[in-house]
Amino acid sequence: MAAQFDLTGQRIAITGAGGGIGSATARLVAEMGADVMLSDIDAPQPLADYIASKGREAAAAALDVTDRKAVEDWAAQCGAVTSLIDCAAICPFDDWEEDDWDAVAAKVFNVNLHGPLNLTRVFMNGMIERGNGGRIALVGSIAGRMGGTAAAPHYVMAKGGIHSFVRWISRRGAPHNILVNAVAPAPVATPMTQSQSFGHISFPMERIAEAEEIAGPLAFLVSPAASYIAGAVLDVNGAMHFS
Repeated sequence: MAAQFDLTGQRIAITGAGGGIGSATARLVAEMGADVMLSDIDAPQPLADYIASKGREAAAAALDVTDRKAVEDWAAQCGAVTSLIDCAAICPFDDWEEDDWDAVAAKVFNVNLHGPLNLTRVFMNGMIERGNGGRIALVGSIAGRMGGTAAAPHYVMAKGGIHSFVRWISRRGAPHNILVNAVAPAPVATPMTQSQSFGHISFPMERIAEAEEIAGPLAFLVSPAASYIAGAVLDVNGAMHFS
């Protein structure tokens, strides 16, 4: 049974690795035996150094996921990865009535939708060319399930788009044994949410999630234990919502 969760010999590319969920996921898959290629808008070098100090191969890069050419160049630098975990996202808590909201919304759609599309396209193509299968795990949100808890409509729409994209792309990856899935977390204690108070929301577990509690499901989705899961959006919300 332990072999089902062993990532020894795996090479995993992780975006948004400077954030709470991304960094927790990187540490976890490294502990499970994987080597990691890390990126964020600013290169997460301290995290790469920490993982390397524990005996795993790790490299950090600065990456704008909305830049298709930059994503393609980073994928080439990563080499033959077995899995991609995309944690890159932004979530402005703003008012859609504000005069500058349209520009903010365009950025949210670009990062949270165009970014995953850029990443999935190039990494899946590489996996198909190598012919060894692969795993891709994206991050949706409870916002895409039920309209969110505090998020603005741009984030809600973008994360709902991720859920639909997973179902579309999974059918194209499955014949090549490339399994594409996502997690849909409830609010998580990360720098992205630290400006928000969720005291007005009833949480069945009486708390929001920790980043490590999302890292575990993401690691599961790229592990051998998930070898027949494709096109799934895994709810990780402490009984807030049932899909």
